[in-house]
Amino acid sequence: MWSIEELFIAFLLSIGTVLIVTPLMIKILHMLNFVDRPDQVRKMHKVPKPSMGGLAIFIGIAVGFIYLSPDSPEMTGVIIGAVIMLLTGLLDDMFNLRPSYKLAGQLMAASVVTSSGLVIEKLTIPFAGTVFLDDYIGIALSILWIVAAANAINLIDGLDGLAAGISIIGLASILVMAIMDYRILVIGLCVILIGSTLGFLPYNFYPSKIFMGDTGALLLGYSIAIVSMLGLFKNIAFFSFIVPAIVLAIPIFDTILAILRRLSNHKGIAVADNKHIHYLLMSKGYSHRKSVLIIYGFSIYFGVMAVIFNSARMITSFMIGCLILFAIQLFSEIVGIAGRKKPILSQLRILGDKVKINR
Repeated sequence: MWSIEELFIAFLLSIGTVLIVTPLMIKILHMLNFVDRPDQVRKMHKVPKPSMGGLAIFIGIAVGFIYLSPDSPEMTGVIIGAVIMLLTGLLDDMFNLRPSYKLAGQLMAASVVTSSGLVIEKLTIPFAGTVFLDDYIGIALSILWIVAAANAINLIDGLDGLAAGISIIGLASILVMAIMDYRILVIGLCVILIGSTLGFLPYNFYPSKIFMGDTGALLLGYSIAIVSMLGLFKNIAFFSFIVPAIVLAIPIFDTILAILRRLSNHKGIAVADNKHIHYLLMSKGYSHRKSVLIIYGFSIYFGVMAVIFNSARMITSFMIGCLILFAIQLFSEIVGIAGRKKPILSQLRILGDKVKINR
């Protein structure tokens, strides 16, 4: 559909547009006083900073999209859904919407996508083979996945550059798998999404000049869900239904912990707190930048595992699954939420001491 040169031009257009637009966006948002003000609960910045930086990402995506002009029967629904998700985040950044209103916007965006025909139709399950889903189950699962991915990226957006970096890593993982499976449409979309987010990251990385806000976080989570539905869920490899979850392992892990934590404390699951994994890392003494880089590192690890997992045979899949569980346990210990009596880090230290003694 596209040559390598065309994809490269689309990437340059996307990243270049955002690099140019973002400084202008910062000035305009300051002038309009659309800024995120610090508080004593969970916001780490010291001075008001412009939010809604996701608008710059959206503009970059639009420019790259117009250049490539990807053709697909579901694309109109995908575009409308993206605009609805963007507006939902924008309104939340401006007026701090009620959780129910915010969820309604997300469900509307996801419903538009499924009504266009983009639905998870099958799952490849070991020993059971390919399981084709009932229409209603497929639609429900698709809506759930889109809303879950959007909120997972939104919840992880608590430190400078964190959500943008994780999104880039996740999209890069999907891009590699799309190249391996020769899914041209997914390749094109990933290229412009990665380019646009990369263009925003220099202004968003610590110390940031602008936040992406819900405007950007919901849009990126939505976009990751869409490209995974166009590519990963259509794969026939073993455990293909798990691969998208591996790509977003850190945000999903954080989301699950947040839900369980708030339910156990008899609070609404939409109530904000400062117990997310990035805040826990900082409470352990890691700096803002190091906390982000640690999560980047684990995200890259899970991304690589997802790529291998996507094309692995049965036995290899189980081995990779064990490595993934090991990484989750290790990450839990670093963050400080593991409850084992002899955690892995302690065992590794003991093993290291024994090696030194033997020497």
